[in-house]
Amino acid sequence: MTLEEKITASETRVFKTVFPNNTNHYDTLFGGTALSMMDEVAFIAATRFSRLRCVTVSSDRIDFTHPIPAGTIIELVGRVETVGNTSMKVRVDIFVEKMYEVSREKAVTGIFTFVALDENHKPTRILQE
Repeated sequence: MTLEEKITASETRVFKTVFPNNTNHYDTLFGGTALSMMDEVAFIAATRFSRLRCVTVSSDRIDFTHPIPAGTIIELVGRVETVGNTSMKVRVDIFVEKMYEVSREKAVTGIFTFVALDENHKPTRILQE
């Protein structure tokens, strides 16, 4: 399988509903909750790509461009962007959809860096020669 085929095969999509218990006083999704969901989707994409133990080492830039209101559906899309020797960067986008209208817009984008670990918890090569 080529690198691009592995990236495509590991793309991860998760849908969720934004309920009031996950919102702030503006009735929009808590930023911390969004980050937690994004990290989980990034972890799944990194693991599906590498099939190795992976840990988050950083979240680079998170851009909140549109509020995510309660009562909407969100889709989180995780895709491996770059692969190094022992680390990889995963981009996660959150799209928001109104439940009863045909609308969709990107609301949040972030980059998460993961390191693959061996059984001794030491960094290990992601791509085997």
